[in-house]
Amino acid sequence: MKKKLLLPLLLAGMWATPAMAANTYVSGSVGLGLLNNADASGPGFTLDNIFEYGAGVPFGVAVGYKFDEYRIEGAVGYQTHSVDKRLGVPVPDASAADVSIWSFMANGYYDVNMKDSSVSPYLTAGLGLASVSVSSVSHSYDKSVFAWQVGAGVGIKASEHVVVDLGYRYFQTANIAVDNMALIPEHGVGPVDLTRSGSNILAGVRYNF
Repeated sequence: MKKKLLLPLLLAGMWATPAMAANTYVSGSVGLGLLNNADASGPGFTLDNIFEYGAGVPFGVAVGYKFDEYRIEGAVGYQTHSVDKRLGVPVPDASAADVSIWSFMANGYYDVNMKDSSVSPYLTAGLGLASVSVSSVSHSYDKSVFAWQVGAGVGIKASEHVVVDLGYRYFQTANIAVDNMALIPEHGVGPVDLTRSGSNILAGVRYNF
């Protein structure tokens, strides 16, 4: 229910007036997601590369508004990754785990206008919320934490209204506090902070109204 409520709230207001509609756009993207190895820290210990993940397929949709060389947008993304290794040891199928991430971001863009060219490079940064879920035989959790991203890319104008977007995003969440008992039983009971960060290589389409 939380995710269903956040989506309309995040995108609300982008169509506030007919004047804004002329500069409004919608976009969609898909690509390759590479989640960095997770580190864990807790009372009296730190473990690097506790989890290694498989590649994922990130999806995203956005509604935005362009003024001059700037753009602002509200975006929703989703991606999932398998947990391939724990402390360097392959995770057996019987203990298979998946990590899924919903992101709800407010993004800003700076488009570099190239005179007499259909190509426009850009820089982007965003802030928002990530809902991170883990599901496995031994443990599961669902946490919502602060998230941020930075990136760059290029827009290629394909027609009067359509722009093909090729880009890169580095995405990171705040540390995620989870129960230690099932996650790292050899270190006893207590909170553990896990890192979540990664890179997304994306291809998408923007439609400008």
